Amino acid sequence: MRGKQAPKREINPDPRFNNIQVTKFINYIMRRGKKSVAQQVVYDCFDIISNKTKQDSLEIFDKAMKNVGPSLEVRGRRIGGANYQIPYPVRQERKFTLACRWLIAAAKKRKGKSMAEKLAFEIMDAAEEQGEAYKKKNDIHKMAEANRAFAHFARF
Repeated sequence: MRGKQAPKREINPDPRFNNIQVTKFINYIMRRGKKSVAQQVVYDCFDIISNKTKQDSLEIFDKAMKNVGPSLEVRGRRIGGANYQIPYPVRQERKFTLACRWLIAAAKKRKGKSMAEKLAFEIMDAAEEQGEAYKKKNDIHKMAEANRAFAHFARF
């Protein structure tokens, strides 16, 4: 790695919920710099969640993020001419990033009318420990568990 690491930027909380995680989620959904469109998708999604479940949509979003975020992941490492899949613990920041990425990808695969609806149903499923994003997390954990024998190769 050359040069110095880029400084972390301060992110302003979103206008509706005053929450930094929601802002980051909006930024992950945003395409071609159209933040207002991404905000509308996320806020519509939260409205659908609160209408369907009769609960606070922000709590369901946090629960879904907690359920989908992995605690272990595998990384490939070359040791003595062989490639090993070595399990590593996941930092909190990366856990949130992966959870967002998997939720959005799973929502895009779903059949539905609008992105807001697809995202709402995926978030509700993830909060109930179901859905494709939750399955992805379980697959990653199974892979890490299967390769636990190589954990001694990890450098901490």
